[in-house]
Amino acid sequence: MAERTVETGGPAAAPPERRLPAPSGGMSPRQPAAPAAAFGPQPFVGRLRELKELREDIVRAGLDTLSGRKTPRSRVLLIAGRPGSGRTALAEALARRLAGEYPDGVLRARLTGADGAPVPTERTARALLTELGAPVPAGAEEDELTQALRAALDGRRVLLILDDAAGAEQVDPLLPDEPACLVVAVSRGPLTGVPDVRPCTLGGLDAPAAVSLLEWYAGPTRITCDPVAASTVVEECGGQPAALVLVGGWLAARSKMTVVDVAKRLRELPATTPDQGGTGRPLARAFHLAYEALPPPAARTLHLLALAPAGLLDAHTASALAGSSLSTAQSLLEDFTARGLLRTEAPEGASGALPPQYRVPGCLAPLLGALLQAQERPAEIELARARMLERTVRQLHSCRAATERDDPAVRRRIEQLPRPLRFPSPDAAREWLLARLPALLAAARLAVEDGRLDTLARRLVSALTRALTAHLGAEAAAPELYGLHQLVLDVARRCEMPLEKAAALLNLGDLDARAGRTGEALERYRQALQSAREAGDPYAISRALESIAAAHQGLGDWQRAADWYRRGLELRLTRGELADEARLYGRLGAVHGYAGQWTEALRDWRAAAAACRRLRDQPGHARALSEAARVLEHAGRPREALRTCLEAVECARAAGDPRLEAAVRLRLADTLERLGDPASAVEHRQCAERLLGEAQSVPEPSGERPAASAGESAGEGPPVRVR
Repeated sequence: MAERTVETGGPAAAPPERRLPAPSGGMSPRQPAAPAAAFGPQPFVGRLRELKELREDIVRAGLDTLSGRKTPRSRVLLIAGRPGSGRTALAEALARRLAGEYPDGVLRARLTGADGAPVPTERTARALLTELGAPVPAGAEEDELTQALRAALDGRRVLLILDDAAGAEQVDPLLPDEPACLVVAVSRGPLTGVPDVRPCTLGGLDAPAAVSLLEWYAGPTRITCDPVAASTVVEECGGQPAALVLVGGWLAARSKMTVVDVAKRLRELPATTPDQGGTGRPLARAFHLAYEALPPPAARTLHLLALAPAGLLDAHTASALAGSSLSTAQSLLEDFTARGLLRTEAPEGASGALPPQYRVPGCLAPLLGALLQAQERPAEIELARARMLERTVRQLHSCRAATERDDPAVRRRIEQLPRPLRFPSPDAAREWLLARLPALLAAARLAVEDGRLDTLARRLVSALTRALTAHLGAEAAAPELYGLHQLVLDVARRCEMPLEKAAALLNLGDLDARAGRTGEALERYRQALQSAREAGDPYAISRALESIAAAHQGLGDWQRAADWYRRGLELRLTRGELADEARLYGRLGAVHGYAGQWTEALRDWRAAAAACRRLRDQPGHARALSEAARVLEHAGRPREALRTCLEAVECARAAGDPRLEAAVRLRLADTLERLGDPASAVEHRQCAERLLGEAQSVPEPSGERPAASAGESAGEGPPVRVR
């Protein structure tokens, strides 16, 4: 989502001066927080000329129109300016004014992370596809994802805001081919390489607008009483909205200070403030003015917020980072927001029942990061990050447990959790997971990249994987799961853990196979087999052997598929795993049947039936006999097929499964028709229809699909998972 920075455009009436009680946790009771930001949205002042120019650029003829060619892509507007100049706020103000002209909605993407690194284009395209509700192929490369994004935008009128773009190479792949769409890019400088882009360069606010913004935070009394000093403050801040907000918050927290005092303090700061982080001198001075005024506990909490993943945080994150209580952290976050040091973040689609979420403004992130490195020892930083990851893992465990409240053991575990970590319902847990998902994914990536907290990183990835699967399902969560399994693979390679490496490769191979990349899946399965053999784990070896066989089967290479299934069967036979033997005999029978090798297929299905009989698996026995009957019919032995099919009907009836019995009776009817007995065939079809009608009147049990019986053929059973 786009960063919602200080809005600075349009007329605004100054609110009455109000005060909130000072928060706890080290804040002085004589330093009340500024209430303006807490009591309503910030005003939009100034920028009328820029808004008018941007609107005119939308309809102005482009180079293609002037040359007589049809416009091949959407119009691109560029809002360029330093961080803190209100560039994102101007883009949001423009979006509000154009919302009616783009009925298919407004999409937002931030192209630079909180650490200042460009966000990979495939990640941005994946997030935009998810927001559009379009299918997102798991593990797809950048070109495939950007092409899918352009296809999803065809025929739509969408306004796309690309915030904090580092360069044209980030913007160009995301541009829609639909001329009815509009792209508003926000960047520090020009986007050389994007054709026909319309730039709007921002400087400081004009004096009246800047004074209005300062008045919104500081209150009207002191500004009205000393307009000359207010103009001086505006000049010292260079008209930058973010700097004015910080100065206004500083004034609002000090009712006895005058505007002259703040102007004097700004002039006393060094002319060249170190560690400006590319934000410019006025914003750096205003930030250090606000930071130095904080009590030591609050100041330490503030610069620790630089560790918040993706710049997003809530009270739990702040509490874990600072090692303080939850109530103290929440009070500090509210005070930081009132001072202009944080922004409130409202996730898309949230019901409002979630705890408040905050964002570190992008213009302040490098300044906080520089302070963190200067004020904290590396060991303290690592400890704070470990506390945050541990708290996140516990929240994810609670989030997943919310879906399993029917289990008494799970209910007991939930009751043992501290009350702030519990979720009142599965819906509340799911909403929290979706709202915090960008921060959770960023936390997992940062933990793995750090390399010093690998145990916590593995626990976090595991907990996030299970929570996503529990709330979204394996199919819907596949794009995120693919990235998480890649993180596990990175950790396993770095720590030389062959079993974890095999598990990650197998899971990635499954997702590749599901997405139709069977060749890539086969290569991953081969690597997984090698790692499983290094670990000496028979379960992982068996799983890899079967996966390789299934990949060859998907490629239509029946001979190699049968060979690999046979290797897996030999391993199961040596371990005496009868249920797995029956399943693999069935898969061998299916592969031999696809290859037209009826003798081998019949032998395999009969072996599967015998194994099911020893297991007393009546449904599996019925399926295996039914498949054997089909093979006999293809082999030109209809009488034997009829006898075998009748035996399968009896097994299905004994199993008490009406759907299975109906399926077997339909196969029996086909066999009877080929043998010239249409009357009996009609009788069995009518019986099958009656059974299906009875089965439809009985609802299937909710929850996951039950484990497949041993006689199921390849591709019909659930995936085997590495322990």
